[in-house]
Amino acid sequence: MALIRIDGDDLVVMIEGLDKLWSFKSSLTIPLANVRGATADPGIATEPKGLRAPGSHLPGVITAGTFHQDGEKVFWDVRDPSKAIVVELADERYARLVLQVDDPRAAVALVESALA
Repeated sequence: MALIRIDGDDLVVMIEGLDKLWSFKSSLTIPLANVRGATADPGIATEPKGLRAPGSHLPGVITAGTFHQDGEKVFWDVRDPSKAIVVELADERYARLVLQVDDPRAAVALVESALA
């Protein structure tokens, strides 16, 4: 699971627990200027992920790490798709962050209010 917060002009994503091991990341810091928006999207877990490198994917258990698809990199950290959000990025290493959070609506509201 991921914790997100706004720190000044940055979106900070902290990866919790063993997900750090599975995703090969402990945190991500993205300038808000490069964040296009966020949406709750429980259906994204059923979409193709692409090639993982590095990362972990056990269908129905966990999707974590960097996945390459259609020339883009997407960072995943999802165990429970019902709690998934998608953060769209521009001019960053990743095109999107697909994250599991405790409260998807609150997380989306946090990102969207920081962008307003």
